[in-house]
Formats: sequence, structure tokens, C-alpha cells
Amino acid sequence: MNNHFTVTIHDDNGVKQFNVHKFIKKAFLYAGLFLLSIVLIASGTILYLNASVDKLQSKKNEVAQAYEKMLRQNQELQTDMNNTTHSLLAKEKELDELSDSLSQIETLIGLKPIADESLADRVNMTMLNSSHRATLLELIPSGSPVEYRGITSKFGNRIHPTLHKKEFHRGTDMKAKLNTPVYATADGIVEWAGMHKRSGFGKLIILEHVYGFKSYFGHLNKIVIKSGQFVKKGDLIAYTGNSGLSNGPHLHYEIRFIHRALNPYYFIKWTQQNYDEIFKKEKKVPWQSLIMATSLLKVTKRTQTRQLSQLELKSKAK
Repeated sequence: MNNHFTVTIHDDNGVKQFNVHKFIKKAFLYAGLFLLSIVLIASGTILYLNASVDKLQSKKNEVAQAYEKMLRQNQELQTDMNNTTHSLLAKEKELDELSDSLSQIETLIGLKPIADESLADRVNMTMLNSSHRATLLELIPSGSPVEYRGITSKFGNRIHPTLHKKEFHRGTDMKAKLNTPVYATADGIVEWAGMHKRSGFGKLIILEHVYGFKSYFGHLNKIVIKSGQFVKKGDLIAYTGNSGLSNGPHLHYEIRFIHRALNPYYFIKWTQQNYDEIFKKEKKVPWQSLIMATSLLKVTKRTQTRQLSQLELKSKAK
């Protein structure tokens, strides 16, 4: 009887007893323990899986945030790239316009661009060439000494208006009313300023410029400079008149190179725009050697010829 145990069940029908073998008892015990182990393992696994899921969810959230941040950075980078592209396109357009403008300037001053030459080199060459030209236009007579209103008597052979005989006219008679302001057409020293009876020019100014050039201003009414004085291009030097052998108010204007008379008209019309024309028209000047000799000269501040106001004219006349 040691291998059995009795199970008593009480119900409405009475008392019932069952004898159970101990082996079965152990089987139930082991089965219960197994089920308990299964429950514990399952609970542990569920808890582990839940923790893993939480970690994965956290990682997922971090990845999602990193992705959103990357998207924002990409959008910002794309915006920056678009702005940079637009800026580069604008700069490229500006460079194209600058190159076109530079080409016009090069054409204007007679430069021919060299193949594969950089824009910076072209600008430097233009600046050097333009500076040299400005220097020559400052030191050698150029532009009109009075407000240009035309010519009454050209350079060359003519009949003298008062002597009525044939002569070679060494200058150009420029239309000008009495007391029209007269300006120096280049930097120079006043060689003569006063009455010059022997020449018939009446009140005369002679300016001596560099490299053998001189300019003459005749038939003046009033002179506002003195002999030996230095004048700059554009300075007021006199007022037109009718002195000497003259048949009416005008300005007799001459330009000479080493005592040889040159046609003043070419110099009156000499500007940056038609810079090369004078070299073709005036053959008495060795322009090539002159240009080479002056290639290193530079006027730091170019003087612009200007028409003075009446107040300024009265101030200078005193």
C-alpha cells in the first residue's frame, strides 16, 4: 500500500474514494513543474521581447529623427546650391557683359584681343593703353581751345582777308564771339603772352609743350596769364578778340612741331574715340618713336577741359 495514496471526493451522491499510484502523483508533479517552467520562460521571453521592441522603437525614432534632420539639411543644401547657381549665373552674365563692354573699349582704343587671353590681362592691357593715351592727350595739344562753333579759315593756302594777297595760312581761324573764353589744350609753359606786332597776330599767347610741340593763340582781346607761367590743360588763358591784322572777332589757333606748322584741325578733333586717326592724317610727326618714348609716362589725374561759369570767368578775369 506504500505505492498508493487515496483520494476522497465528497459530493451529493456521497463519498467516493480513489486509490492513486505514487508514480502518477509524480507525473502530475513534474507536469506542473514543467508547465510552471514554461510559464516562467514564456513570461521572461515576453518581457525580453517587450524590452527589445522598446529599444527597437527607440532606435526607429532616432533613425526617423535623423532622417528628418538629413532631409532638412538636404533641403537647406539644395536651397544653398540653387542660390549659388543663380549667383554664378548672374556673375557669368555680368562677366559676359563686362567682356562685351571691354571689347567695345578695346575696339574704341584700337586694341585687338589675343586668343586665350584672360579677362584680367585684357583689363590690365586696356588700363595701361588707355592711361598712355590719356597721358599723350594731356601733354600734346588736343581738343578745342574754345567752344567749337566751326572754322572760318582753314589751314593751308588762302587769300589773306585784310592784306588781300595769297599766303600760306599756318593755323586755323575758329569762329568765336568777342570775349569768348580760351583754354589751354595741353600742359605747358607760357613762352609769350602779350602784344606781338611783327606777326600781325595782335595780342598773342605761345605755349611751349613737351617733345617739341607749341600752340599759338592769336588776335586775343584779353590775356589772363603771364610769360613763364605753367598752365594745365583746360586752364583759362585768355579771351578772344580782334587785335592785330584781323577782319573780325575770332581765334587764330596754331600748332607747331619743331617749328613746322601742323594742321590744327586734326588736333582739335583728337580724342580717345578717334585716337588713331591723327597718326594717319598728320605725317610730319614721328608718332611711332614718340609713342615708344612716352610708353612709361603716366598722368595720375587727367584734367578735363570744361566750360567755366560766368562767376568763375569773372573771378579768373580779375
